[in-house]
Amino acid sequence: MVGQGGQSWVLGRLFKQGWGVVLDALYPPSCLLCGAETHKAGLICSDCFVRVTPVSAPFCKKCGTPQPSAAYLNSQGACAVCERHPLMWSQARAAFVYDKAIRELILQLKYADRQENASFLGEHMARAGHGLIHLESIITPVPAHKRRLRQRRYNQAALLAQVIARKSAAHYVPDMLERTRATTRLSGFSRRERYEEMKEAIQVRPHMLRRVAGRHIVLVDDLLTTGATASVSAQALLENGAASVCLLVAALVPMQKEIDLDSPIAETA
Repeated sequence: MVGQGGQSWVLGRLFKQGWGVVLDALYPPSCLLCGAETHKAGLICSDCFVRVTPVSAPFCKKCGTPQPSAAYLNSQGACAVCERHPLMWSQARAAFVYDKAIRELILQLKYADRQENASFLGEHMARAGHGLIHLESIITPVPAHKRRLRQRRYNQAALLAQVIARKSAAHYVPDMLERTRATTRLSGFSRRERYEEMKEAIQVRPHMLRRVAGRHIVLVDDLLTTGATASVSAQALLENGAASVCLLVAALVPMQKEIDLDSPIAETA
């Protein structure tokens, strides 16, 4: 027997589902990339899906970069770059390689107010992060500076982290980290320049210090290129007592062949 509260919940669900049917009839769900009709909102069509490249094994467990063969990894599952230059975080995973289609989805999310793209990307990130995320994990995004938040109105990394936390039933803490100063857009910077620009620009918020201590943190961002932003974020968490930090991103930029193995910040994307 369903009580009054249960009846209200059921009626509410039916009401929402009914309106969903009406809206789907008036405005059929469409592909996030090409606009073709899909069976459900927030998806990309089959033709567009073959254009994206999910990250699959073998990949480096430390930086998430796909490898031609498992022979390129050491006994701990790390690639040559990560073996020579250990990263601040313990493991990293990416949902996709940063190809043309995924680039379009991420740029739309960041600059065109296409917040619905976060659901698609976040769901695939949650799958990619399976094994990194536990019920007691804290999911937190790489922070955006308040000036950029005023311009964009949202932090795309926070939208992704929220989806991941919901899918994995982990703890979502959107404001664990903060950017203490605005940084220059990093596009076009070298690895060393990116790190120098980001150094000391991110810290744990004072009221979050107790919550960080002893916890497993999953740091979320949209894109991994050189790893400078993630390195500074992970360093701040570890220096304030985090037990471990893992990194989960929507996409990573394929490693360049001419990588400088002697760089202090390894190319991790």
